[in-house]
Amino acid sequence: MSEPQLSIRSAKAKELAHALARRTGQPINKLVEQALEHFELELRQSTARKPEDVLWDLMAEGRRAVPAGATSAHDDFYDENGLPI
Repeated sequence: MSEPQLSIRSAKAKELAHALARRTGQPINKLVEQALEHFELELRQSTARKPEDVLWDLMAEGRRAVPAGATSAHDDFYDENGLPI
């Protein structure tokens, strides 16, 4: 049984593949595999959640634990002029 084949009809792809094969000494099939793996990793990373998304989720979770009607006012710590008591 023969090996699976991949046919790409692009002069630019062919030139790049042969140039990289000459420079690296690797066979073209390995170069294509590595390029596809690298691209797939980039896609996974770009669609990964950003740190601010995680922060928004944590803030929402914290708000769920606050009793209804609660405020973050600290008026009892300050006098009528806004100075600490």
